[in-house]
Amino acid sequence: EVHLVESGGGSVQAGGSLRLSCRASGPYIQRYYVGWFRQSPGKEREWVASIAGGGASEVADSVQGRFTISQDDTKTTRYLEMTQLIPEDTGMYYCAAARQPTSWPNLMRAEGFSAWGQGTQVTVSS
Repeated sequence: EVHLVESGGGSVQAGGSLRLSCRASGPYIQRYYVGWFRQSPGKEREWVASIAGGGASEVADSVQGRFTISQDDTKTTRYLEMTQLIPEDTGMYYCAAARQPTSWPNLMRAEGFSAWGQGTQVTVSS
């Protein structure tokens, strides 16, 4: 069973930066794809970015150029580096894991992931 724990959330002013971490444990975790999603009150969960074990990644258009997804050498911790934060980035951020094989379209949908963390809150004030 895959277990995911997010950390690094907090409150920042617009223009600031945060780095979120997603620590994963479980069998064959290095082979999983990992994605980041966010959700604000009253809104649907929104895909933010995904990364494959080999390092290929995709980020949503809404955060392109501001957010970067990466992983450590052990492929057990994935990061979401967030810069130039705006109030619209406020929300609960979740990381999720997906087994192989899968496809990039599936890695941009919540339904494509089988394991989820508890989330970390990000609040951006203007």
